Amino acid sequence: MNNSENKTQWRNWMAVCMLAIASFIVVSTELAPIGMLSAIASSMGQNSGTTGLVVTLYAWLGAVSALVSVTTFSHLPRKPVVIVLMLLMAASNGIAAISEHFSLLLIARLCGAAAHGAFWAMAGTMGAQLVSDKYTGRATAIIFSGVSIASILGVPLINWISSTIGWRLSFLLLSVLAIMTAIILAFTLPAVSGTSRMGRKQFSAVLQIKQLRQVYLIATAAIIAHFAAFTYIEVFMAAEMAISANWIAVCLFVFGIAGVAGNLLCGLFIDRYLKNILGAGLVLICGSLILLSAILSHNPIILMVLVFAWGLGVAILFVGIQAWVIRLAGSDNALPASAIYAAIFNGAVGIGAIIGAGIIDFGNMKMLYLIASLINLFSLLQLLISKTMHKSAQ
Repeated sequence: MNNSENKTQWRNWMAVCMLAIASFIVVSTELAPIGMLSAIASSMGQNSGTTGLVVTLYAWLGAVSALVSVTTFSHLPRKPVVIVLMLLMAASNGIAAISEHFSLLLIARLCGAAAHGAFWAMAGTMGAQLVSDKYTGRATAIIFSGVSIASILGVPLINWISSTIGWRLSFLLLSVLAIMTAIILAFTLPAVSGTSRMGRKQFSAVLQIKQLRQVYLIATAAIIAHFAAFTYIEVFMAAEMAISANWIAVCLFVFGIAGVAGNLLCGLFIDRYLKNILGAGLVLICGSLILLSAILSHNPIILMVLVFAWGLGVAILFVGIQAWVIRLAGSDNALPASAIYAAIFNGAVGIGAIIGAGIIDFGNMKMLYLIASLINLFSLLQLLISKTMHKSAQ
């Protein structure tokens, strides 16, 4: 292998790593308010339910943008589009950081949501375009690792920054990181062509696969349940459990550590035991939410144990569902199937947040966690039904 080939490979792998950082920024931006909801609500003079709109509306627009972008932007060259999207994400976070009024914060968030959906419309297939076929899986896994890291560690880190320095700094740091990523991508990302334009035919073909429809149903219920509870976890710990800000940060970091452990478990067992390990993840989430809804002690150690189990289950859920979708779709339908899943994921985040707000307004936090556990139980039952159906068909 000559020096030119070595240089090209190094540059491409550097681009893969930067795309992982980009995916971390995109998902962290979406979930950022979860770690600082009380601080934003207090600063803006809003209640927690209203402030949750910065998560809800972002998620819904991101869901629409993911589908629209696949049909409108998928044919365009990747490099300039990705760079522009990262700069839009930087602008969104920068404006959010300096917003003095809730309406301006909401507008800034919606601009970021549009960029969010467009990014995921193309990021999933870029690994295969940057490296050789035998390393496609590894490159794709690296790019999507940013999603897991943001979901698992981004929220605890943002909560810690918000509680110690201020929530505006969290948005500002995401803005600076997005600008730096855009600059490095300008030097490392090679010219990558777009794919063929997607249309209704491709989406229709995916939705005609019965097993995929069932997976989408399982994912929808489970993600709604998770984010109905998780969007307000900081509020739950502070108001219901009377846990100090420092202990809340510790609990959220424990959630993150559990998520890393969940990712490792998936890596070891998911290829051979996908449904079994996914079922175990759903059991962990159900059990954790039920116990949180019934917990009488304000002991932070007990809370950390339950949060650890929850984080472990959620990491398994996210990785397991994504792997299941790709496995059932096959290479021909991977892009539209992933786009539909991305839309479902974002839509479910928004629905979960709005359900959580509604339950808080008309009930209480413990009722929210009990209802979330019951919704998640529905996903677990659907998974068990799918295993029974597929065995009987063999």
